[in-house]
Amino acid sequence: MKKKKFFSIIAFLCISFIANAQQKLTSPDGNLVLTFQVNKEGAPTYDLTYKGKVVIKPSTLGLELKKEDNTRTDFDWVDRRDLTKLDSKSNLYNGFKLKDAQTTTFDETWQPVWGEEKEIRNQYNELAVILFQPMNDRSIVVRFRLFNDGLGFRYEFPQQKSLNYFVIKEEHSQFAMAGNHIAYWIPGDYDTQEYDYTISRLSEIRGLMQQAITPNSSQTPFSPTGVQTALMMKTDDGLYINLHEAALIDYSCMHLNLDDKNMIFESWLTPDAKGDKGYMQTPCNSPWRTIIVSDDARNILASRITLNLNEPCKIADAASWIKPVKYIGVWWDMITGKGSWAYTDELTSVKLGVTDYSKTKPNGKHSANTANVKRYIDFAAANGFDAVLVEGWNEGWEDWFGNSKDYVFDFLTAYPDFDVQEIHRYAASKGIKMMMHHETSASVRNYERHLDKAYQFMVDNGYNSVKSGYVGNIIPRGEHHYGQWMNNHYLYAVKKAADYKIMVNAHEATRPTGICRTYPNLIGNESARGTEYESFGGNKVYHTTILPFTRLVGGPMDYTPGIFETHCNQMNPANNSQVRSTIARQLALYVTMYSPLQMAADIPENYERFMDAFQFIKDVALDWDKTIYLEAEPGEYITIARKAKGTDDWYIGCTAGENGHDSQLTFDFLEPGKQYVATVYADAKDADWKDNPQAYTIKKGILNNKSKLNLHAANGGGYAISIKEVKNKSEVKGLKRL
Repeated sequence: MKKKKFFSIIAFLCISFIANAQQKLTSPDGNLVLTFQVNKEGAPTYDLTYKGKVVIKPSTLGLELKKEDNTRTDFDWVDRRDLTKLDSKSNLYNGFKLKDAQTTTFDETWQPVWGEEKEIRNQYNELAVILFQPMNDRSIVVRFRLFNDGLGFRYEFPQQKSLNYFVIKEEHSQFAMAGNHIAYWIPGDYDTQEYDYTISRLSEIRGLMQQAITPNSSQTPFSPTGVQTALMMKTDDGLYINLHEAALIDYSCMHLNLDDKNMIFESWLTPDAKGDKGYMQTPCNSPWRTIIVSDDARNILASRITLNLNEPCKIADAASWIKPVKYIGVWWDMITGKGSWAYTDELTSVKLGVTDYSKTKPNGKHSANTANVKRYIDFAAANGFDAVLVEGWNEGWEDWFGNSKDYVFDFLTAYPDFDVQEIHRYAASKGIKMMMHHETSASVRNYERHLDKAYQFMVDNGYNSVKSGYVGNIIPRGEHHYGQWMNNHYLYAVKKAADYKIMVNAHEATRPTGICRTYPNLIGNESARGTEYESFGGNKVYHTTILPFTRLVGGPMDYTPGIFETHCNQMNPANNSQVRSTIARQLALYVTMYSPLQMAADIPENYERFMDAFQFIKDVALDWDKTIYLEAEPGEYITIARKAKGTDDWYIGCTAGENGHDSQLTFDFLEPGKQYVATVYADAKDADWKDNPQAYTIKKGILNNKSKLNLHAANGGGYAISIKEVKNKSEVKGLKRL
């Protein structure tokens, strides 16, 4: 898939030791400058500037290893004299000398299997520094890649006599801020990212942390100033800074802990059940730590650093079976409480293979029944959708939640009212694929023991994609959702799925770090607070104006947009929550919340009430040739235009916070000389997410590349535009210019 590549060695310095001299690296466009040196304590340090402005002040790098256990008593062959020398080996953060430095350039253009553009440029200048630690006779490499839009760095551990196996106690990568920036943050947590964002100064995080931590089925906050990545910030002198990581493989997820006296963030890894933070064997490396920076917020959204720092696709025939998916599902009625995942209310305990459901009385609310699912299949087929998701189809939902149950599901045995074979036959007759649901209830050991049979069952019954879930505390007990052990599991499930040509959409898993470039069958993730929380009390109005700057930096999100009936009590009288959005903004999210996996999350009856607005969901593309970020300000508004793959059709979406937004759009990105028919789905003048969420207007007219259009997004509102190339004159008959 590589179109072009340039690789050259600019300089290679190979002498006994470089006298701790500064090493400088400049981005290809000259705007970013990295400086590296080893300080007087022998600690590696770096700093970063953008157009002369300080992004990162001098910050130290390194790791602390776990001390070896000296308490051997039963083995005569242990040489205790050698063991007493091992304490000093916990130091991988100072005592270094700069041995070698290598600078290279790289430039390629590659094509993703699916994505926000047809081609992605991967251009950077690289500095690799080899550090030698005389006291332990060890060497490590710190590799920096400087792009036009930011920096990536990682630690590399070559195989060597004095460093083979080691355990990480903590990674001490610092990010020293140059001021008390505005931050868009969620609490640091080892088990969940399902938090609403808080906007505050860095100095205010400590005081706001307690109220920012809201309940979840599994959560482990770790510090009053700990936050999660991707972290978005804005400086007083107009810089936008984003901190995250890329290529999180065989390592623990990184959080950031803030020293709020000195405004220094330091990496904080997720521990395992023993408190250890990583088991390593050389040769190996850490994930990349990323710093994206610009004086234009749109460039943060446009950055592809996270993808570029991952390995190329490792699935040889990926493009032949990995396809974007637009789906509906048996889901929202259960989220709102109208329906139920469980088949019966008579059971308080279930043992698979023992419990006899034929002896129980159905509760009459079980949504995943054959007749109801057929209705969804009919709706999907009539409206051009690809697939139907069904949750709650399999035995075990009566006691799945909160019981730390090991053998909870077998992912094979359906409830009595769900006929797997009939659904397979019926869906195939309508040209619809079924989407499997695997809720593990966080019993990961149980999922792995069933994984091959579960995937084969999918293949046998016409399912080519799976939505997996990890709700609750992890089993093995004591492990965390974001630890090294679980990160290895998520990747194991994705790689195993590829063997069966299955696409994976993982919920409650670690937030993405660009691994979808390497394994593009990882077609979606949740890993953030999605639409379901609108039924659990609501998301903040500005939520969808921040997520593209944070969660989506690592990869697409299965946000599940498209809710048209925003008052949940219309679904379930006992649910008084309201979706904090207008209908027009729900349409816009299909453009602003990028994903190759998009759900129309509401129930068919609600779409049938607003079929004119539903037309945008039917039309909008899933895969793109080009993306242009028209307007952006985190917490306020985002406006994005995307060109559909293989066409000259465009789609625009705008999502706004509680202040609304006024756009003055120009269309100079359209091809000169061509005419387009535009359909504008906008908030009505009196629209408001709370008081009038279903007030929208639809206007159709002609556009070209010289057109201009003023549009208003309401409080919690937005707008969506479909722009289709005119191919014959009859398409514009009776239409006026917008």
